[in-house]
Amino acid sequence: MKRIAVFGAGGFGKEVAMLIEHINASAPEWDLIGFFDDGVPMGSVVNGYTCLGGIAEVNNLRERTGMVLAVGNPVIKKSIEGQMHNPKVYYPVLVHPNVQMGDRKYITFGEGCIITAGNILTVNISLGKHVILNLACTVGHDAYLGDYSSVMPGVNISGGVNIGEGVYIGTGAKIINHLEIGKRAIVGAGAVVIKSLPAYCTAVGVPAQPIKFHA
Repeated sequence: MKRIAVFGAGGFGKEVAMLIEHINASAPEWDLIGFFDDGVPMGSVVNGYTCLGGIAEVNNLRERTGMVLAVGNPVIKKSIEGQMHNPKVYYPVLVHPNVQMGDRKYITFGEGCIITAGNILTVNISLGKHVILNLACTVGHDAYLGDYSSVMPGVNISGGVNIGEGVYIGTGAKIINHLEIGKRAIVGAGAVVIKSLPAYCTAVGVPAQPIKFHA
């Protein structure tokens, strides 16, 4: 069994712990040692697992340990990774046993990807590092999802979509085929994206329209 820990003891962190348990129930692989979270007191117990400290304690680990960044906000997720300098820490890919993939050899995952239950990925799909696909999303052929992107439950991404670094896609959004979503764009829950979106925008509605820009 390989050591693993979850960084982030909030709601999604609890779901990632559950994901690890489901993987182990299918084929034992991981020894979940606990959570790390700078906002939770060391020694606190969350869903049966102990909080072992924060980033400082991660950087002091002396045994090789897989670390899962259970953080939905792409900007915060990237910042946390940038503060981790321990060569003993690596970022495994976690895929729920019931995820459907058309042909695994034509799907690539960057380090630290989290693919939760109910997802469907077809063919010729590429995910960058630390991408989250939350519950019951679909990703079509020839799609690309950039580093640190977070896709919330029930999102449909059609074929040929190119999603930039650090994009956040809200629950139930839909993106039609062959569009581009610019770096760090935010797509609101339930939005239907029918044309490409620029970087650093927040877009909402049906059809989705940019309503503001952020840094």
